Amino acid sequence: MHTKLENGHPVCIRSITQSDAERMRVGISRMSAQSRYLRFFSGAATPPDWVIERLTEVDGHEHIAWGAVDAADEGEPAIGAVHAFRHHEDEDCAEFSVGVLDDYHGLGLGKMLTATILIDARREGLAHFAVNILAENRSARDFAKSLGASYEGLEDGVMQFQLDVEGAIEALRAECDPPGMAHVFKAFKDA
Repeated sequence: MHTKLENGHPVCIRSITQSDAERMRVGISRMSAQSRYLRFFSGAATPPDWVIERLTEVDGHEHIAWGAVDAADEGEPAIGAVHAFRHHEDEDCAEFSVGVLDDYHGLGLGKMLTATILIDARREGLAHFAVNILAENRSARDFAKSLGASYEGLEDGVMQFQLDVEGAIEALRAECDPPGMAHVFKAFKDA
């Protein structure tokens, strides 16, 4: 789906495939060490192959993943991604994560990616997301809370939240910001 960020910059949000391995590797390397640490709990500039394999082995049910590319750049580099890995112990729940390149922070891309995966996850029968956030990641905590996430506990510096998929969709629908969010709901015919 083609949409725009808050500043009008064009982006394309699409499902991630195994052919995106190199695009994913380059995108992660373009994140700041701090952003990589907050997202992956490691600041390593080059993720191990197994991480890239895990992020690109998407089947649309056990692992749902969407990525965003910069539609204004001829090479369409990866600028963000969102993932939901279904829990095997609880088929109604998936571990949720979202990452956006530093240059695109604060422009609504994380919200649009999150809305995309929430709607897709609901269609796949997921009712809840488990969200693990480093305690020092205030912006991620605030974002999770804005979606209605409930705090579950703290373990080894990682805060655990549970997010109701339907409630989070409604929170994002009510906000309608960034303006490109309407494209997300329309693409899924979920307006």
